[in-house]
Amino acid sequence: MTQPSAPSAREKRSNDDYTVGIICALPTELAAATEMLDTEHPYIVQRGSDSNSYQFGQIGEHNVVIGALPSGSSGLVSADRVVSNMSTSFQNIRIGLMVGIGGGVPSEKHDIRLGDVVVSQPSGEFGGVVQHDIGKIHSRDDFERRRSLNRPPTTLLTHLTALEALEKRKKLNLTAHLTQLAEVKQLSDYEFPSGLTDNLHRPEISHGKGEICSCGPKNFVQRKERRNRHTPVIHFGTIASGNQVIGNASERDRISKSLGGVLCFEMEAAGLMDNFPCLVIRGISDYSDSHKNDGWHDYAAATAAAFAKELLIKLAPATVSITQTINQAMNEVSLQLARNTVDTQHIKQQVDRESC
Repeated sequence: MTQPSAPSAREKRSNDDYTVGIICALPTELAAATEMLDTEHPYIVQRGSDSNSYQFGQIGEHNVVIGALPSGSSGLVSADRVVSNMSTSFQNIRIGLMVGIGGGVPSEKHDIRLGDVVVSQPSGEFGGVVQHDIGKIHSRDDFERRRSLNRPPTTLLTHLTALEALEKRKKLNLTAHLTQLAEVKQLSDYEFPSGLTDNLHRPEISHGKGEICSCGPKNFVQRKERRNRHTPVIHFGTIASGNQVIGNASERDRISKSLGGVLCFEMEAAGLMDNFPCLVIRGISDYSDSHKNDGWHDYAAATAAAFAKELLIKLAPATVSITQTINQAMNEVSLQLARNTVDTQHIKQQVDRESC
């Protein structure tokens, strides 16, 4: 692990020196994100009643604080509590990232493989993340979602366009970060799992809980072999989030289709966006079907952390400094919601008067 640096009196850091906040849910996600730090910083005492656990350090020219969900906890409520505490203790955070693993949704349009990375990107009516399990059921195939989530800061979205262009040109440098993690630091858990297969099963092939999979090639979706399967591909689009685990391929595809084609399912992001508008970065560890296993978890966590590092290295500090803090952005949202409520009430009063 990277050794913490010991800053001199002049370099002593305070809570307000940290402008980038990263949230991780699982221990393997936290470990991968921490090992991507160029330098680790000593512990800084959080404020008030903040009970979070943090790691501190630097990536490029950015001071980064990494917060983790409590052990054994997952889901939207836990994520919301962690970001609320982080925003209280580190009020100068301007860039938020959710970094970890998720379940991919392969399709003819998006050839998603295990170890690839999905990055939230606004599309259509969604701001990059949609909560898939809140809404009104009209019928089995007609589920009206009522959860509109905040978009990430414009600074991140503008930068994301540049990164997407670099990905198309094969100019992103994730492989170097992964090599540093697995070979230089000798953390073999985060190496590409060459001994494991990456088979996508046909969606109609499903197993019950606890049932051992003995599927053969006839049950696999035939996919063209990648020239370099050790190089993760980055996909940009909508991520579906909710408290419900998606572990059935038919259900996965049905929900994805109803949302215009989501690329990934996970369980924390929707708990962040309303209080911590951020970019969500997910390494693909399974296909959200009944064939899940834990073998790809560490590598997927590493690829997500590597993309987060690449993003921050290429993000200019001057750009971050002119970005609103998370708290300022949320205050503006609250004020706008209050104005909308007043306007709605005013219109209703006018309609009531005119109808008399």
